Amino acid sequence: MAESSGSGESEPGTSEPGQRDGGESLLTVVVALLANGLLAVAKTAAAVLSGSAAMVAEAAHSWADTGNEVFLLVAERSGSRPRDESHPRGYGRATYAWSLIAGFGLFAAGAVVSVWHGVSELGSDVEETDYLINYVVLAVALVMEGTSFFQASRQVRGDARRTGLHPLRFVARTSNPTLRAVFFEDLAALIGIVVATAGIGLHELTGDAIYDALGSIVIGILLGVVAVFLIARNMDYLVGEIPPTRVRSFVLARVLEHPQVERVGYLHLEWVGPQRVFVVVAVDLVGDDSEEHLAVRLRRVERDLEQTPLIEDAVLTLATPDEPSLTVEEMHDPGSGEPRSLG
Repeated sequence: MAESSGSGESEPGTSEPGQRDGGESLLTVVVALLANGLLAVAKTAAAVLSGSAAMVAEAAHSWADTGNEVFLLVAERSGSRPRDESHPRGYGRATYAWSLIAGFGLFAAGAVVSVWHGVSELGSDVEETDYLINYVVLAVALVMEGTSFFQASRQVRGDARRTGLHPLRFVARTSNPTLRAVFFEDLAALIGIVVATAGIGLHELTGDAIYDALGSIVIGILLGVVAVFLIARNMDYLVGEIPPTRVRSFVLARVLEHPQVERVGYLHLEWVGPQRVFVVVAVDLVGDDSEEHLAVRLRRVERDLEQTPLIEDAVLTLATPDEPSLTVEEMHDPGSGEPRSLG
């Protein structure tokens, strides 16, 4: 494989040049799983003892997040399997499939349960037996969810800084679905804690349980919005979202800098997993070999390109004479807002 152009930039979507960030993503999921598992038990106990509708919503939220982290761990493990004869482009799309299931789980076990319970409690006259236990559990939850969110946001900020994007824009567009899921679920959890505290506090101050019930409904709506967003983003990748400009430019530069490639007439990329693309390229090779020799040289260039961590599978064919040559400069549309996009 030819050497990189020496620009000093990391490869799109990677934590270090030539590396994928799967290890840090796995740590982020594990931290979130431990935090949510412990909080689910504590919130459930508090909900049973106090009768708070908002605490029931918080417990449902934590149980949903715990189940989701299990799905995300499966996603990380399944998607990292190396390609084989039955899956020549690897198993990376399994990450999006399992993350999609996690999104549906958040919607069903978190959003629907919270809204339903809040609505059913709107006319309730049941008095809470203990407000203090709710405040204590919510305070502990704030610390633990904050720890998990800190790990996720630390990874997001680091990757966003390397790609030149605002962290929120990066996490919304990254091809890493587990990082996106943990980040937004933890952010929703922190907002949910504030909402639950406000609902319980207003209930205690006014004696009206409607505030507690409204807190449960608001938490459910919040979870629903996050779940729909995560489901939609995973669907985008499963149905074939086009990689952004920087990724296409990076791959085109790798092809053009290969010593056997004279020009590129066609380039097609599609995501096949987090920070992994399938590449189809039409090229002219240097020299004027026979068809038999050209086929061998094409296969060698394919193998060289596949040494790049971003490129899971490359298929090369010969460009036709009438195809205009592609250049890296043409990939950067000044009006698209994508020149510094991520992988």
